[in-house]
Amino acid sequence: RVQLVESGGGSVQAGGSLRVSCEASGLEFSSACMRWFRQVPGKAREKVAEIYTGGGRPSNYADSVKGRLTVSHDVAKSTLFLQMNSLKPEDRAIYRCAANDRFEGCSDTTPTPYWGRGTQVTVSA
Repeated sequence: RVQLVESGGGSVQAGGSLRVSCEASGLEFSSACMRWFRQVPGKAREKVAEIYTGGGRPSNYADSVKGRLTVSHDVAKSTLFLQMNSLKPEDRAIYRCAANDRFEGCSDTTPTPYWGRGTQVTVSA
């Protein structure tokens, strides 16, 4: 059974930093397309970052977070990270990780069948 469990969310002031984590189990983490999404009620879900844990290709970021958010991973811990710096009020959302270990690399056609429940990030002005 595939499980993705996020942690590390919380409340920070604008300009502050947080690092959220996603511990994965039941999948081949060393060669998986791992993604971070964020969701706000009433708004469309947004993919903010993705990384192929097998290496050999660059990570991708939404324009809204480039230069501020950085995705990384630790194979030994089967954990995905999202380092969030210079946070803005508009970054407030539930951050969810998603995974697919059935294909090589990440592309627009790579599905995301596995999802975590998410962790809440709040940014005050």
